[in-house]
Amino acid sequence: MRKGYAERRSHPADARAKLIVLTEQGWACTRAAEEAAAEVVQGWSEALGEAEVRALWGQLWRIAPHGPIRPAW
Repeated sequence: MRKGYAERRSHPADARAKLIVLTEQGWACTRAAEEAAAEVVQGWSEALGEAEVRALWGQLWRIAPHGPIRPAW
């Protein structure tokens, strides 16, 4: 929060609680990270070929069937 990526907000239903939400700067950082990850995966495709990358994704889904671990916000 000190760096401006997230901020505290009041919970709409529980006055005791605070929500931590991303700011526009936080969302921009998240988008940049996702774009960087996509570039890395593109490099995998260039190095391994599409069929091997699809096989790799299939194996990853077997060990992480609910997808990537993501923040809850």
